[in-house]
Amino acid sequence: MAAWPDDNVILFDGVCIFCSRWVRFVAARDTAKIFRFTAIQSPYGQRLARHFGINPDDPDTNAVIRNGVAYFKSDAALTVLGSLPGWPWARILKAVPKPLRDAVYNLVARNRYRIFGTYDTCYVGDASFRDRIIG
Repeated sequence: MAAWPDDNVILFDGVCIFCSRWVRFVAARDTAKIFRFTAIQSPYGQRLARHFGINPDDPDTNAVIRNGVAYFKSDAALTVLGSLPGWPWARILKAVPKPLRDAVYNLVARNRYRIFGTYDTCYVGDASFRDRIIG
């Protein structure tokens, strides 16, 4: 599989309230503005998802492209957290076996709409980080 040409891109489900709150959490703590964000519902996000085998109509994972490597599920979340100021300790959680981490991730991902709800339209962020959204 060919590498993705952009780096430090977080792919998220733009209609998922939980996922959108994750993006706001990251954007608020990413003081160096390393990460950019793309909703899986956007044309760019759909291309990125398909490139990595994620169904854009039924996404089961977020993804991050960091230092040229694509990370998915719990690896994606921990890679992002571990890159944020004040959060390098989160890298320790990678010591938890991946099957266990991903089982928890999958449980939340499967139930995220039911538990947290959805937006009627894709969340594009507020003005404070809208310039970091890739459409």
